[in-house]
Amino acid sequence: MKRLLLSAVLLSAMNFSAQNFALQEYASGFTSPVEITHANDSRLFVVQQNGIIKIIQSNGAVNSADFLNISSKVNFGGERGLLGLAFHPQYATNGYFFVYYNNTAGNIVVARYTRSSTNPDLADATTEKILLNIPKPFDNHNGGSIHFAPDGNLWIVTGDGGSGGDPNNNGQNKNSLLGKMLRIDVNATGAYNIPAGNPFVGVDGADEVWSYGLRNAWKFSFDLTTGNAMIADVGQGVIEEINKMPITTAGINYGWRCYEGNNTYNTSGCAASGTMTFPIAVYDHSGGKCSITGGYVYRGTLSPGLQGKYFFADYCSEQIGILDSSNAITWSTAFSGNNFSTFGEDVQKELYVAAVNNGKIYKITTSTLGTQENQLTEVRIYPNPASERVFIEGLRYTDATIGLISTEGKIVLDAIKLDSENSLDITSIPAGVYYLNIKSGDLKAYSQKLIIK
Repeated sequence: MKRLLLSAVLLSAMNFSAQNFALQEYASGFTSPVEITHANDSRLFVVQQNGIIKIIQSNGAVNSADFLNISSKVNFGGERGLLGLAFHPQYATNGYFFVYYNNTAGNIVVARYTRSSTNPDLADATTEKILLNIPKPFDNHNGGSIHFAPDGNLWIVTGDGGSGGDPNNNGQNKNSLLGKMLRIDVNATGAYNIPAGNPFVGVDGADEVWSYGLRNAWKFSFDLTTGNAMIADVGQGVIEEINKMPITTAGINYGWRCYEGNNTYNTSGCAASGTMTFPIAVYDHSGGKCSITGGYVYRGTLSPGLQGKYFFADYCSEQIGILDSSNAITWSTAFSGNNFSTFGEDVQKELYVAAVNNGKIYKITTSTLGTQENQLTEVRIYPNPASERVFIEGLRYTDATIGLISTEGKIVLDAIKLDSENSLDITSIPAGVYYLNIKSGDLKAYSQKLIIK
């Protein structure tokens, strides 16, 4: 059964170039999804903020049984909850996975759990081993991303502790574990070991700290093709930022609370700006934007036109952004009704995005994928191929508008109304393959391939 496609056109204010991508609804029914990941197999694991982890099978079916339920241990509300999940590189043999959550006291906890010995779709909730328990002074700014790097160590991003303006100066305090990227070796008989190469071992600073000066990095990811970590850091009130960190570079100071993005914020007692690393891209809050949701650089194979582009979103404007290799940002039109809370990869490195407000998981595709065109059962588009006019029957709304986009992403027609015969004049359109997008009422957008001869 073909699934609904929400289509978007990305428009660049720099050069007015455009390209198509679409969100294909993949699964639904989740409660506040905040993380999507895999265990090096065909399943997707969805972290719910309420303390439950669910499994999506490769056909999109959601298991009725929870993989893990630790809701009794989790403080769920606002920015707090179960926020991160990472599977051990040897998960297939040792069954270890790691979670990041706020406990009932509000502290940040990083803990290890073990898969059931008899059922690969279930975890053993009695096997918790707590690695970190970090007190927090305020409710907000919890960070929450955890990933294993190629070095085999667990990387953990924490928020600055909350409130506004980092009143305790945690971001710049190298001895605090808040407002940091931490790096620990979890292959230990105790809680953890400190990996060789951590920059503050034996000098001023906590041994666990890899880099510092972060405010509330809401999701980071590794782009192993280029050897970088991509960090999306939520701003104080004006600027959202994207940082790119070489995995091998330790001791970076990203500048918060001294700077918000590239702008001075509170430089009292701060080191010289030349000692800090500034973001590779920023955006302000114009157009209703408010908070960045970090994502991934696309490294899949199904959508070659998206290769090498970093996907992220803004929570309030309901838009998805793409950062290209020149660090230019382009924005989609808004996906109304979707407050995007997280992105994720499957084992094939195809990308997904979740909306926390409606509990839906979407797969990111391009409309050039013929197998994923949405040919509406109630709508008929004919003739196809066409040469002079295209007729569209079955639309339920009178406000339908039509767009036509080439396979290269060029907007050929935009927001055109059908004539009295529900047709579209295409006599001036050069022969070729196009994607006809229909927007109608509250149906968002649909896309179907159209050949003009």
